[in-house]
Amino acid sequence: MKVWLACFLVLFALAELFDWLQKFNLPLPIYILGGAFLAVASNYDKIIDYYFDDQSIEASLEQPQLDSLTPSTHSISLPIASAVENAQTSQTDD
Repeated sequence: MKVWLACFLVLFALAELFDWLQKFNLPLPIYILGGAFLAVASNYDKIIDYYFDDQSIEASLEQPQLDSLTPSTHSISLPIASAVENAQTSQTDD
């Protein structure tokens, strides 16, 4: 009997709370600020790791280094580009 009474009181309290919350209205800026707060709170660990992660700071400060300073001796042939150039010169000759 006590369990039934406790369940009835809890369900009654939840129903009254739900009814009260349906009539409760907040202005739009409160919803916007609440959403922004939830976004920051849910990503708090990512934000802190981003600013205080030593590896990311060191990596951003380092200059990229090239493997080889000498230019490559291999030439790159572009047969498509030469075909286009040949087609253009043949059209201008017409």
